[in-house]
This record gives sequence, structure tokens and C-alpha cells, in this order.
Amino acid sequence: MIKKLLNPLLLFFIFIFSGLSTYAQGDLMIMPKRLVFDGSERSQEINLANTGSDTAVYAISFVNYKMTERGNFEQVEEPEEGQRFATDFLRYFPRRVSLAPNEAQTIRVQLTRTGNLEQGEYRSHMYFRAVEKQTALGAEEAEESEGISINIKTVFGISIPIIIREGTSTTDLNLNDLSLNTEGENPKLSLVINRSGNMSVYGNLTATHISPNGTETEVGMVKGVSVYTPNKKRYFSFELRNAGEVDLNSGHLKVNYSEDKGATLATEEKQLE
Repeated sequence: MIKKLLNPLLLFFIFIFSGLSTYAQGDLMIMPKRLVFDGSERSQEINLANTGSDTAVYAISFVNYKMTERGNFEQVEEPEEGQRFATDFLRYFPRRVSLAPNEAQTIRVQLTRTGNLEQGEYRSHMYFRAVEKQTALGAEEAEESEGISINIKTVFGISIPIIIREGTSTTDLNLNDLSLNTEGENPKLSLVINRSGNMSVYGNLTATHISPNGTETEVGMVKGVSVYTPNKKRYFSFELRNAGEVDLNSGHLKVNYSEDKGATLATEEKQLE
């Protein structure tokens, strides 16, 4: 566990230019935004940083979610058919952190009791919950409305997936049902991501317009699109931000789903008329 006080500029450069993706909500910044154990590595680290102007305390725990076909997360207590939780095979420390402004700290996550894991994927989410400061009785004035005292405080939480993969992946992916909606300020492309096999997928969607003369123009990209086990499909839509540069009434659209490292997992095309 490492805890250090950093100046704001150094903190910014560490997280933005470290080569790892970050996740932030409120004044808490987390790097990376997901952990995957898929080899001989038994321990990994999560870096937390308080980018706010006040000291903050966070309680750390595990929660389990299922993903809907629309990409939303719903907390569950028992795994669905084909879903496995990772909580029984992970340990971490510390379980509670206090961060001064611009202070960073490392959380260590370790694998444990994984000797007899069945092949496939195990997933749980590490949850960082802001702990409300305790104030002395009467130290804080509550708002009053029509004789009723109201004291509203917002406590937020943020979670990241932690995934254990055992064995060889049998996952396959394809895209279909491409649909283009040109109404509204920006055209919107909809599609279905179909997943099969024993492990989840995580990657980037890129839409490219190819004109009748072969000119290719990237018109949209979304990073960090996942389909978690046991889901077989995910319905997804995203806006084409650069569509004003091309004629969407001619040529065709090509959509790629690629890993962060660049390997293309699936491709689908749609003819434009």
C-alpha cells in the first residue's frame, strides 16, 4: 500500500499520461477502471486519488451486478445461470481509505484459493462509497420548510469490475441489425452486439463511412463497450459526430468492434441509399 501527497499538476499527468484508462466520479479518480486476471499474475493494484479540495473517506467493498441487454447494471445477490462471482477468490487491502486533497493511495488486489477454478469467467465489482463526515450535534443547520426540517446530503459511490479468467476463451462475437436514424441534431447508429462462449468482451466501436469512390471517413467512435457473461447480446446506439463531413445517402457504413490493443473482433456493413 502506497500513500502519497501529490501536487495537482503532477496528479493530472500521472493519471492522464500513464497509459492506463481512468474512471472518475465526484472528486475520486480511479486507475485503471477495470482489472482482469487472465494469466500467472496473482496481484494487481488500483490507484485512487482525491482531486477535490476537502479530505474524503471511502469505504471499499464488493458488489455483484448483472448487465441488462440495454447495458444497465442491476445489483444481484445470487448469480444468474452462467454467471460466476469473483468475490470468493479475491482479497484486498486496505478496506477503507482517507485521502487529503491531491493525495493518492494504492489498493492491492490479490487472487486467493483459485487452485480448483472451473474454466470460464468470474466477475465482481469493487465499490468505493464516500463516507459522510460526522458532525457534532447542532453543528450543522438544517433547512426548514413549512415547519419540517430537511437535511439533504448526497453520498455517491463508484464501482469497477474485477474479472478472473480461467482457461482458454471460446468467445465469439458478431454484429447485426445496423440501423441509421438521421432525425435529430446528430444521426444515430443502432446495432446489436451478439456474444457467445465462456468469457465477456470489452472494446471500442468505430463507424466509418465509405463513399462510392472508396474514400473512408471515421464518423463515430465509442470506447469501453462491454458485453458481460452470461449475456448473449447487447443493444447499443451511438451518435455519429462527424456525419456532416459525408453524404449519408450514398456509399456504405462499416462498423468495427475492436479490442483496446487494436485486434478487430467483429465487423458489419450497411449499404446507404
